[in-house]
Amino acid sequence: MSAPKFHSVEDYLATLEPVKASTVKSIIDFTLAEFPGLEAKIAWNVPTIHRKGQYVAGLAAYKRHLTFSPWSIWVMEDFKDRLQGFVVFKNCFQIPVDWELDKDLVRDLVRARLAELE
Repeated sequence: MSAPKFHSVEDYLATLEPVKASTVKSIIDFTLAEFPGLEAKIAWNVPTIHRKGQYVAGLAAYKRHLTFSPWSIWVMEDFKDRLQGFVVFKNCFQIPVDWELDKDLVRDLVRARLAELE
């Protein structure tokens, strides 16, 4: 059985448990409010934030955690000290399903990625 194909962020969120959906939505809503030139859509079958077709950030929900990706191994490397306490991979890091949004961290990650895209 294959995973469902999502056509919108809302479709994706509707399949999640309420706590996961709320956390993912809060990250997306905050990011779009802080950076009005960005948009959220589905790519790679998960919510992604784009600027003019360029990936800025991606989110995904798993059984016991969520992941946040700034779509850049260089941004991840630059933020490794600030990401202590998270499970960190080369291109993303895990956040708890009930993560209290760290606005400064998300804002700074998005800014770094946008600067990289300039």
